[in-house]
Amino acid sequence: MKTNTIAVIGGTGKSGKYLVQKLLNKGYSLKLLLRNPENFILNNPLIEIITGDVRDGEAVHSLINSCDVVISTLGQPKGEKSIFSDAAKNIIQAMNDYGIKRYIVTTGLSVNTEVDCKNNHVKMATEWMYQNYPETTSDKQKEYELLSESSLDWTLVRLPLISLTDQSFAAETSLIDCKGENISATDLAEFLVSQIEDAAYIKKSPFLYNIESL
Repeated sequence: MKTNTIAVIGGTGKSGKYLVQKLLNKGYSLKLLLRNPENFILNNPLIEIITGDVRDGEAVHSLINSCDVVISTLGQPKGEKSIFSDAAKNIIQAMNDYGIKRYIVTTGLSVNTEVDCKNNHVKMATEWMYQNYPETTSDKQKEYELLSESSLDWTLVRLPLISLTDQSFAAETSLIDCKGENISATDLAEFLVSQIEDAAYIKKSPFLYNIESL
């Protein structure tokens, strides 16, 4: 089935802007969920804006209605309660209600899966996140668990530090370990878009990283 419309969450964030531009370049129609649409300056006939918050189930339903795929690069709003599991619950519910299956979402290195074999550097980074940001780190793990229990065709992409650059570098994926310290925002956007039609990582949580220095 031809994918026509993509629902995007987090499209105004640092990496989300690269994703939105990549999707537009590929000719997709987009629906963007924006808390502050007045700050959105990209004017394109392929974009429909839905005003609201991902923690509002009604807004999420408005976003996802009539879409074929949902992609999220959601970040944590400063000074607010951790957002990730609340977002996941609303997205899963809305996707189930509309019979939409494909969900692609980004997260951090701290998320653990049953098949992981993290190197010492990544293990230390995970431990540091739990020590310094316990609420959001635990909430991201809960997001993974909610997805694992769902019937969606989800892919949770685990990321190292995102480098905001238009440059592209050699990149690779792994289901068990992150062997690179960065991922270019351009390469991230390319990978996320590739997953719309690629079934290789359905119900899996690959690490994505560049294998050369940025």
